[in-house]
Amino acid sequence: MKNWEAMEAFIEVVKQGSFSAAAIKLSVSASHISRLITQLEAELGTTLLFRTTRRIRLSEAGELYYQHCRGLPEALSSAEEVISTLNQAPIGLFKMTCATTFGERYIAPLMNDFLLDHPKIELDFHLTNRAVDIIDEGYDLAIRMGAMKDSSHLSRRLCDRVEYLCASREYIDQHGMPHTLAELNKHRCLIGSKSHWLFQQDGQRKEIKITSQWRSNSGPALIDAVRKGLGIAQLPDYYVNDDLASGKLIALLPQYQYPYSGVWLVYPKVRQPSPKLQRICDYLIQRFKENPAFAK
Repeated sequence: MKNWEAMEAFIEVVKQGSFSAAAIKLSVSASHISRLITQLEAELGTTLLFRTTRRIRLSEAGELYYQHCRGLPEALSSAEEVISTLNQAPIGLFKMTCATTFGERYIAPLMNDFLLDHPKIELDFHLTNRAVDIIDEGYDLAIRMGAMKDSSHLSRRLCDRVEYLCASREYIDQHGMPHTLAELNKHRCLIGSKSHWLFQQDGQRKEIKITSQWRSNSGPALIDAVRKGLGIAQLPDYYVNDDLASGKLIALLPQYQYPYSGVWLVYPKVRQPSPKLQRICDYLIQRFKENPAFAK
C-alpha cells in the first residue's frame, strides 16, 4: 500500500494523457504528480513514462504496469461500497445459540419475525444446553442465563430471570418442607445442567453444590420429574410460573431466593460490532421490554 498514491497518479496520467489533466482530476498540483511518479519509478527500478514537452508515452514496463494496475482503483471503490452497504443494512450469515427451551419458547419466534423484515440475513440458530465456545465455534451471538463470569466477551442484559426452588405437594406431604439451606442435603434433589444452586443469604449471593441421583440436561424432563414428586429442583420462572400459580408446585425457602439472575446477549469483543449483531441485539431487547411476558 506504500505506493498506492503514486500508482493512482500514474494510472490517472495515462488515462488523462497529461500531468496537468491528471492533477486537476486528483485535485493536486502537477508538480506533486511528477514527484509521485518519479518516486514510483525509483521504487520499481524502471522507467514507466517517457516525457516530452508535448506528450507522454508509456515504456514497455509502463504498459505492463498499467495493464495490471488500471482496475485497482475501481476495485477499491467497489470494495468500500460493499462494506458501506454492509454497515448500513444487515445482510449475510448470522450464527447464534441459546438454551433449548428458552430459545424455542421466546427467541425463535422473535427471530422468525425479524427475518420477515430482513430477508437478506441467513440465520443459523443452534439450540443447546451446552456452554458453547463462541470464538472457537464461530458464533456471532450466544444467549446465556445467570451470572456473567467470562470477561473475555461483551454482553448486554436481555431480561431478568428468577430461579425458584420448588417441589410438588405430593413430595412435601411425603418428605416434609425444608426450612433452611442446610436441610437440603436431607432431601431428594433433582439436578438439571447445573450442579450448583443459587441463593441469597444475609444479603450475599450464595451458591450451594448439590449432589443427586437424578440428573438431566433437559428442562422439560426436569420439570416433569418435579411434577411427579420425584424430588426438589431449582428452575427458572418460565418453567414453573403456571404450576406455581395453579398450586401444582410449591415454592420452597422463599427467604433465601436470589432476587434476579439475568438473561444475557453475549458476543465476542470486536472493534466495531457488525450491523447484524447490533440490529438483532437492539431488536430482542426492545421486544422483551415491550412485552415482559416473553420471559414469564
